Amino acid sequence: MLIGRDNEKRILKDAALDDYSQLVAVYGRRRVGKTFLIRETFDYKFDFQFTGLANSTSRKQLAHFRKALKEQGLDSVGQLSNWGNAFDELKRLINSLHDGKKIIFLDELPWMDAPRSGFLSEFESFWNAWASARKDIVLIICGSSTSWMVKKIIKNKGGLHNRITHRIALKPFSIKLCEQLCQSRGLALSRNQIMEAYMIFGGIPYYWSLLQRGSSLPQEIDRLIFAPDGELHDEFEMLYASLFKTPAPYSKIVEILAKKKMGMTRTEIMTAGGFDNNGALSGLLDDLEWCGFIRSYSMMGNKKKSELYQLIDNFTLFYYEFIEGQRLGSNYWMSLIGKPAYNTWCGLAFERVCFWHIEQIKMKLGISGIQTNEYSWRCAADEASGRNGVQIDLLIDRADGIVDLCEMKYSADEYVITSDYVAELRRKRSVFAQVTKTKKAVHTVMVAAKGVAHNSGWNEVQNEVTMDDLFK
Repeated sequence: MLIGRDNEKRILKDAALDDYSQLVAVYGRRRVGKTFLIRETFDYKFDFQFTGLANSTSRKQLAHFRKALKEQGLDSVGQLSNWGNAFDELKRLINSLHDGKKIIFLDELPWMDAPRSGFLSEFESFWNAWASARKDIVLIICGSSTSWMVKKIIKNKGGLHNRITHRIALKPFSIKLCEQLCQSRGLALSRNQIMEAYMIFGGIPYYWSLLQRGSSLPQEIDRLIFAPDGELHDEFEMLYASLFKTPAPYSKIVEILAKKKMGMTRTEIMTAGGFDNNGALSGLLDDLEWCGFIRSYSMMGNKKKSELYQLIDNFTLFYYEFIEGQRLGSNYWMSLIGKPAYNTWCGLAFERVCFWHIEQIKMKLGISGIQTNEYSWRCAADEASGRNGVQIDLLIDRADGIVDLCEMKYSADEYVITSDYVAELRRKRSVFAQVTKTKKAVHTVMVAAKGVAHNSGWNEVQNEVTMDDLFK
């Protein structure tokens, strides 16, 4: 059952109804549900479909392609010596088909592009010189190697430049859609448990689909991740290896960023990782951002864009916090619940969930229709003035003359604002206004899982967002 994805499904269906041939590119990270979306939208009925082979030679790819042609209706297919032959045979198959739109689905396109295979130039020729000149073809291409899809297809400067008629960058689920997925599978999880699962899995539907009924969430985390035979035991290694042909430098970058909550500058990453100061590092960072593992942002008041790079992928962060080099057995997670390391992680992980749900926060604040920019912000201590440093994990700079400083707190009960915390909130607002020289009103917004106790400290808060608001 397909959960959500209404807009993406509409794009695919509209392509099949258009008067002209359509080239649709679908891309996104591994396990996000690209193939499932396409198959469900077309009820698993294609006039031709083919999935590239991972880490395979051109000869094996072509043999696999020949087999698919024969199985899907083309008689007497000779040996395919190159991709030009392969696409000629695909043309022959298409010409033998029924009248009306032909739905062609090429999955894991990046895997077909083996070294020196000539695949991309022949694919360009197939589309530009033949398929696009017709009115009856919907060609859907898909790939988990997001960097390849973006560089070679979306931003192609050659024959495919501006030839994509539709592109779908498939994003992870919101926590609301994860809740709907749980309900559709009969999983009896409370919102607290769904939140904890989101802190680990993020919005990757495949991970959620592995949860089984009848067990507690900690039991399932131990079974899937920490048990030696768990389905996600080696997922981290598989994840980066499937996305990048040389995963080592990408893994090095995310390992470095995992240690810095607010992120690092390009120069800091270069120094920490021993990277050369050239375009290669910028390319690695771009690839990671396209795949949704990191985000780039500038601090408010800084004119330089993309000053900081921050790791935001929940599963990667969970890996570096609890999995890397440990593998502590199948009861590890249950034994950790309630301990200081677990509680600290909950607080940090809740902040990352908030980053993924800024639109829901804006909705609760009533500013969905207002133009905003979102930042993290920090300033170092100033010994000369005796000013302590300030760190604000999320601020929303609004076009209506307000800056919201968001304080994110995860607790089992209502969060109580103490007198000491009141002083800290005032200090943060004061330092922020002084350093940034903003002319806007500065508000404090509490994003607290269970809300905020309405004691005397409540007067320091202009607005409150709860965990339930993130499920909207």
